[in-house]
Amino acid sequence: MKPKVVEKKYIFPFILITSLFALWGFANDITNPLVAAFQTIMELPAKQASLVQLAFYGGYGTMAIPAALFIRKYSYKKGILLGLALYAIGAFLFIPAAAFEEFTFFLLSLYILTFGLAFLETTANPYVISMGDEETSTRRLNLAQSFNPMGSLMGMFIASNYVLTSLKSEARDSAGNLVFSTLSEVEKAAIRTHDLSIIRNPYVIIGAIVVLVFIIIAITKMPNTQLSKKKSDDSARACAKRLFKNHNYREGVIAQFFYVAAQIMCWTFIIQYAENIGIPKAIGQRYNILAMVLFLSSRFIATYLMKYIKPSLMLVVFAVGATLTTSGVIFIGGMTGLYCLVATSIFMSLMFPTIYGIALKGLREDSTLGAAGLVMAIVGGALMPPLQGTIIDLGTVAWLPAVNASFILPFTCFVAIFIYGKRTLRREAMN
Repeated sequence: MKPKVVEKKYIFPFILITSLFALWGFANDITNPLVAAFQTIMELPAKQASLVQLAFYGGYGTMAIPAALFIRKYSYKKGILLGLALYAIGAFLFIPAAAFEEFTFFLLSLYILTFGLAFLETTANPYVISMGDEETSTRRLNLAQSFNPMGSLMGMFIASNYVLTSLKSEARDSAGNLVFSTLSEVEKAAIRTHDLSIIRNPYVIIGAIVVLVFIIIAITKMPNTQLSKKKSDDSARACAKRLFKNHNYREGVIAQFFYVAAQIMCWTFIIQYAENIGIPKAIGQRYNILAMVLFLSSRFIATYLMKYIKPSLMLVVFAVGATLTTSGVIFIGGMTGLYCLVATSIFMSLMFPTIYGIALKGLREDSTLGAAGLVMAIVGGALMPPLQGTIIDLGTVAWLPAVNASFILPFTCFVAIFIYGKRTLRREAMN
């Protein structure tokens, strides 16, 4: 008899921890449209506006290792509670950020908010893996991660139907051109105050929800699935050395870096891509929502298919699909290119949890610190978008619009993921 994906004794804790996946999905995808919004409101070039992603995903790179060390010393539950506290603090900092109207203050708020997300991801992913048999660990993580896009969809929906549509800086003339840049400084200042308050409000609301989740988890008895305390000679340094020597894990961290970079670039710049073919931001965000619906649906389908097909083989196939769709984005362009960009989310759907599950498989007592390395890899989402923004600012590259040419970066990332999948398949065949 095959082991269950989630055993009966873990169902309620699994549901609680799975809710966290939706919470950080919301933060991720209400933040992505801010790149385009800040670009207009604060009159910034694309490269500088994309510092939103540097701040957001830079928090993961800063806090992942401290989070893992904290969890090793204390427990999964305490790590989750600290993560929720930092998440709420970062969200509430949007109140003074909007009051001061400083772009750097918003960046700082996002940076602190993602300290909390780093704790949550470093904790929740290995915690879910530990809630049952190792044979079903990758499927279990894919199932939990399937609820991440639900939070993402909510973030996108609010961004599209509340934030972007309420921005006065998005007003256009009869020809469809933005009028904000043509206004006087006094008019711009009034609009900027209004628009920044619109951006602030969803973060304040999610901060209150995070506080509520904090209270629920604090008063709930959670299972202790961590392995016993380390022996004195089994230090974090010794653990790190073992991880570095593990080819499957080491290459998994690299693959995860490229995956997160590709995901954030595809979802962040879909609005700019749409604008380049004459589609306003609010409408462009709807294509982002469509991409997320496909992403969510495909993840559930992929989780089911893993019952019959090796995760590593599915990773290879989906990586090939992603390289084909991003090729269409680069070379076909227009509405067809936009549809290709949306379709890329189908192939991205299984990548994060599958790479995560493959990389952590068999690590046992090293899984907590191993999870931190994979969460640190999320910094790929901080480093690559500014580079893509720099390309977009060029206007044209060779014969291509720069926004089309910029998707060579996600294409390259998917090639790296394909290579990881192939190497994993080869190692599995040898064992």
